[in-house]
Amino acid sequence: MSAEENKALARRWFEDLFNTGNLDVAEEIIAQDHALHDPNLPDLPSGPEGDKQIVSLYRSAFPDTRITVEGQLAEGDMVATRWVARGTHEGELMGIPASGNRAEVHGITINRISGGKIAETWSIYDVMGMMRQIGAIPSPEQAQA
Repeated sequence: MSAEENKALARRWFEDLFNTGNLDVAEEIIAQDHALHDPNLPDLPSGPEGDKQIVSLYRSAFPDTRITVEGQLAEGDMVATRWVARGTHEGELMGIPASGNRAEVHGITINRISGGKIAETWSIYDVMGMMRQIGAIPSPEQAQA
């Protein structure tokens, strides 16, 4: 696949899977042996099922979330995507009750593409910032008070 085709495939995860909540898309774009490297979600299953769980986890906590792809770079079989997610914390997130707070989270995801599907993913995003925004942990200013 070309660099542009790889970028389009990586973009589908955000736009066609996450933003719409259409879990069937995971079967189309995620390899059956897909490996996810996300230090915040270490116990997810491999393959499309793990991605379905990620989408369900975050969309149930932030039902109005929209992820915007802000930039992409591609080389060979790798695609790096810089993104921002915005949504309202209206449901439980990992044991944290809904706060009603708006959150904005920036992140970077790197995908390895193989056989026309996403075969491996590395994600890093501002979890501490998200937790502060939803009131789960105090801001540095609040902690010092």
